[in-house]
Amino acid sequence: MHSAFPIDERRDDDLQRELADSEPKFHSCAILNGDSNDFVGLLSYWDFNSYIYIEHFAIDPSMRNCGLGGDVLNQFIKEIGLPVVLEVELPTDHLSSRRIDFYTRHGFSLWETIPYIQPPYRKGGEELPMHLMAYGAISPKVAGEVIASLRRDVYRCND
Repeated sequence: MHSAFPIDERRDDDLQRELADSEPKFHSCAILNGDSNDFVGLLSYWDFNSYIYIEHFAIDPSMRNCGLGGDVLNQFIKEIGLPVVLEVELPTDHLSSRRIDFYTRHGFSLWETIPYIQPPYRKGGEELPMHLMAYGAISPKVAGEVIASLRRDVYRCND
């Protein structure tokens, strides 16, 4: 988690553990190599009943570019059986553009015209301009509801 996401894109470890232990909407999954059972990544998500929000998804850098991330994402989408929403950084460099391309190749649509600011994960943290992407039968017309749920439940904003 620490190597895959900068401090402004993740919670403090104690709060992350607390969520995993006590928040029924939140789920944290370890991704294991099927052959060796070694840890190769993580996926955390929130179940909002009518859609899933993927909060964090990362594959170990040594395992990237061999199709594992796409296989994991495809299997997750198939098993979850609901529309999926996630945040991506604005395409300001090669890596952020590649990330958007990755999700696009796997059937996600970029909600490019929907303004979205990721609230800070911690007090004194920075807001981050981002885009939302969606997979499945979920329309940008519900973006306001999705953003309100993320602000309220994921980021614990009091607005």
